[in-house]
Formats: sequence, C-alpha cells, structure tokens
Amino acid sequence: MKKAGPGYHPIHAAGEGVERLPETKRYSFGDELHAIDAMGSTQDVLRRTQGQLELAEDDLQVSETEHLTSCATVVAIDISQSMELYGEDRMTLAKTVAMALTELITSKYPKDYLGVLIFGDRARHIEIGQIAEIRASPFHTNTSEALHVARSRLASRRHPNKQIFLITDRKPPAITEGHRIYKNPYGLDLKITNRTLEEADQCRQKQVVITTFKIATDPGLVNFVENLTKTNRGRAYFANPYNLGESMLANYMRNRRDLVH
Repeated sequence: MKKAGPGYHPIHAAGEGVERLPETKRYSFGDELHAIDAMGSTQDVLRRTQGQLELAEDDLQVSETEHLTSCATVVAIDISQSMELYGEDRMTLAKTVAMALTELITSKYPKDYLGVLIFGDRARHIEIGQIAEIRASPFHTNTSEALHVARSRLASRRHPNKQIFLITDRKPPAITEGHRIYKNPYGLDLKITNRTLEEADQCRQKQVVITTFKIATDPGLVNFVENLTKTNRGRAYFANPYNLGESMLANYMRNRRDLVH
C-alpha cells in the first residue's frame, strides 16, 4: 500500500492516522494537541527536574500514529461456460470468493472504492448485490477485455492504491478485435496469450496490481496464471477447487510462495 489517504488500510509508515503507535516523538509546532502523551511527558519533566513538576515545551511528547490509506478495487468474475462443465460447479466457488472479498472490503474498509464486473465473450460491470444471481453462460473467457475494462474503471479513481481481483477457471480462448471476438478454444493461442499479457503489463505500468484466484486444476491455466502474474508483478492464489481453505499464494512482488490455510 502507498502512503496516502484517508482510509482504513494500515501500512508500515508513521503519519496522520487514528491508530496510536507505541513510539513517541518530541512535540513540535503543528502537532495535534490530542496526541500529546501525558504519561511520557510527565515522566520526562520529573526526570529533568528531579521530582519537581516544572513543565517546559521540550518535555512534551506526542504519540506517533499509524498511517491509514485507501484502495480502489475491481472484482472480475469469469462466467464462461467452463465454470459449470464436466460436473464441476466452479461458479459457486467463484461467487463464494467474490462475496467474501466484497463483504470484507465493504465492512472493514468503507472508504475504499469497490466495483464488480463479469466477463465471458465481453466484460461488463454489475452491482455488488447481483453477485449471488450470476450464472455461467455459453461464453468464452475474454480475460484481456476484463483487465482492460477494470483498468479503465480504476483510471478514474483518485485512490492511491488500485487492484484487480481476477477469479477464473481457465486459460483465455478469446480477445476483442474491434467489434468482433477472436476465438480459439483449442489451446493457448499465442495471439490471445500475448494480448492478455499486454493488458497485464499495462496494468503494471498504471500501478494496478492483479491478484488472480485460480479455481481449477488445469495445468495450462497454472502456467498461464504464472506468466500473467509475473508480467504484472502481482499475486496469485492457486486454490484447491474442493477446499478453498487450502491454497498456495504466489507473491511476485516479494518473490515468495506461502501455503494459505
């Protein structure tokens, strides 16, 4: 998180905030009076005067506060046909993840911006309350357009931190070309792959972090998500589709992997 605000996300930086830190500093002109550490200031003056309570300005200490910042988020949910194929109900898993994310953001970070979009052949925004109603449809997965639409929406937000949560179950077989959809459902088409990775790189250049939730076991999807996440320098959760509580987090911003329970 970047240091800017106001918001409710704590970051590793002191600044103007509401959460007091254990650290204090000497009072200087302009510091908030309500931040004065009465106990620390009193102890200082007693030490300096050897027990005589003769307060001077240099004795005053003020508490440091944890800087709080804000974030703009778009949750992008794959509604392509594969989400309900082969007897696997991945759509319910996707909605579970999406509703958990939106509930967390709206309840804990009320100063954040939150948008939701769905994407198949095309991508479009929906209201948060519509997540429970979405269904998989006979569409292909146009991840490139989903990233483009999400990035465009985030571009108008003034929040210092921006991110996209991408929830999908397959490698992309479609991209938008003008007013038509170019499709190749039989494998990783280089044209489609490169266009999608270009969108991920555009997000990186605009400092939009992509976090991908992979909810399938397809090896091709794993490789694609790895490449997309490396390109964006983002994060990826390789979720167990049968147990969302067991996931692997790949964090390419910190170059590390962690088991998530």
